[in-house]
Amino acid sequence: MPAGERTLPTRIHADRAAGTLELEWADGHVTTFGAHDLRWLCPCAFCRGEAGLPGWLDTSPTLTAEQTRLVDVALVGSYALAPTWGDGHHTGYYPFALLRERCSCPEDTTRRVASVSARPSLLTNS
Repeated sequence: MPAGERTLPTRIHADRAAGTLELEWADGHVTTFGAHDLRWLCPCAFCRGEAGLPGWLDTSPTLTAEQTRLVDVALVGSYALAPTWGDGHHTGYYPFALLRERCSCPEDTTRRVASVSARPSLLTNS
């Protein structure tokens, strides 16, 4: 399967009552995010920072129920999702590649750990 298909969702389901977002990918894999984890993943400049400055999520805030209540999810072109949260926050565009990469299933967690372990160390012993 071409690498791009790995990050191509074939089905997207936002269950507002359950507070979950489920994506089924072209390779058959299914990723499910709870609203709390999805909000922590927000990649917007306010949450993640910009120009070398830390973002709001970098301060490790305690998220309120409204900040983690999924109100709506919109498509952004053919590459991302934009959730709207109960507190009105709506500027985070979550690229499909990010959502697939951050899947918390055991298979993907193992793959990420193996990838990090296989990287050569930049530290040298002198």
